[in-house]
Amino acid sequence: MTDLRPYQDQAIDKLRASLARGNRRLMLYSPTGSGKTTMGEDMIRRAVAKGGRVLFIANRKQLVRQASEHLTRAGIEHGILQAENTRHLGAKVLVCSIDTIARRGIPDDIALIVVDEAHAVAGSAKYKRLLFKHNRVPVVGLSATPFAPGLGKHYGELKGALFQELVIAATIRELIDLGFLVDCDVFAPAVPDLTGVKSQRGMGGEFDYNEKQLAEAVDKPALIGDIVAHWKKHAAGKPTVVFATNIAHSQHIVAEFQRSGIAACHIDYHADDDERKAILDGFNEGRFTVLSNSALLAEGWDAPHAEVMILARPTRSLIRFIQMAGRVLRPYPGKERALILDHSGTVLRLGFPTDDLPLELDDGSGGSSKTQKQERKVSEPKPCPSCKFVRPAGVHVCPKCGFAPARQSDVEVEDGELVKLDRRKPIQKETGQHIYSQLLGYAQSKNYKRGWAFHAYDDLMGREPRGLRQVAAKPTQEILNWIKSRQIATSKAREKARRFDPVQEGAKIVSAITSEVDHG
Repeated sequence: MTDLRPYQDQAIDKLRASLARGNRRLMLYSPTGSGKTTMGEDMIRRAVAKGGRVLFIANRKQLVRQASEHLTRAGIEHGILQAENTRHLGAKVLVCSIDTIARRGIPDDIALIVVDEAHAVAGSAKYKRLLFKHNRVPVVGLSATPFAPGLGKHYGELKGALFQELVIAATIRELIDLGFLVDCDVFAPAVPDLTGVKSQRGMGGEFDYNEKQLAEAVDKPALIGDIVAHWKKHAAGKPTVVFATNIAHSQHIVAEFQRSGIAACHIDYHADDDERKAILDGFNEGRFTVLSNSALLAEGWDAPHAEVMILARPTRSLIRFIQMAGRVLRPYPGKERALILDHSGTVLRLGFPTDDLPLELDDGSGGSSKTQKQERKVSEPKPCPSCKFVRPAGVHVCPKCGFAPARQSDVEVEDGELVKLDRRKPIQKETGQHIYSQLLGYAQSKNYKRGWAFHAYDDLMGREPRGLRQVAAKPTQEILNWIKSRQIATSKAREKARRFDPVQEGAKIVSAITSEVDHG
């Protein structure tokens, strides 16, 4: 019998208490590497001890096999309900594939259902049919990413929510502090141009990039060469997992590593069980330093010695991102921190994988902004201009190389403080309101028409003030200086030697504002 860690023991107690209150469908959140299967094992033991039968259900063949191997090591006798591997169906515990269940059904005497990677339930008709039909059987879902759209949606067939309560075992930060996970450093050497790449409904019901268009944008020799060059600079010799956009992209990355004399291998779902085992064993035993894939290893793959993740696949899906990053956060002897080389711009969109997550069940209404943490709106981490190490939001001096960039770029205003804004990112609404209000205030003082502020804002910020409030404020000296420079520039517009550049002038103003706040 496996001894539970304190947070695991407490999570089991919370689940039991919720079931005692009459809830039937519970979601257990616990981060990747925290021992979700171990907690599932404990639940199985308790149910069997009371004479009940248990189903442990997964949505992939690989996860069924891993769960079976775990229960075998734990000494729990079980059968398998999964296509050609089906056996021992009379056992008290069955490890099942949801695809096979959808075709064959389940026994009538089940006392508990445990669902692995349960964030997939909301987007699966097969899972929902199972829960609708057996709506009196207690269900516990296990997930490191329980914020897929619709997990808390109300269904008439269930007379309640798909999952009625979210039980939190521990957060990523808590487990890092306890030493059960490691923290990570992030470098963002390059961001691919994703102009024209559309989004579509993807993993877990979230919107993500169209994979065909995405592959065309990122599977380019220059970008792949950049991946290898930065790996040599920051992670040479360290066990590395690569997440690519598709199989061809992964194979191209592996070929580039191999041309540089680095032992690398590609793996995908086309490999049979023996081939897959040989590749994974090769990585675990050190015969391959770099293991590349597109999606196969994002769930259910454990390699604690993997120290580096190369993220070559841009994603808007927080679920996909957290699942991928979790592969390198497990502790291992000699491994103090994980390293993420982000060639996708994902960390700049979604934040660090160790940040707080939106831990609430989405009701499917589309109005729960907390569970739709797609592209971050404020306080994004930013890469150091010198070494490309990704600094947490608000950190000005790079903790890696000590570089302190001059404060001369655009700024945004948040709670009265000026925060550096990368020009490549869209101007935040709060920033625009701060500037637009000052322009409105100036227009009122001069009895200008309101359209003057509209066009002045467009000149200064490079975009129209759509969606901003018509609230006037007293202009700062920097805004007054810019207005004066604009007036001078207008009067000299016919002089070819003097061309007015609103973006450059705006940058100067923003720099002056930043300097004033820094020294004020």
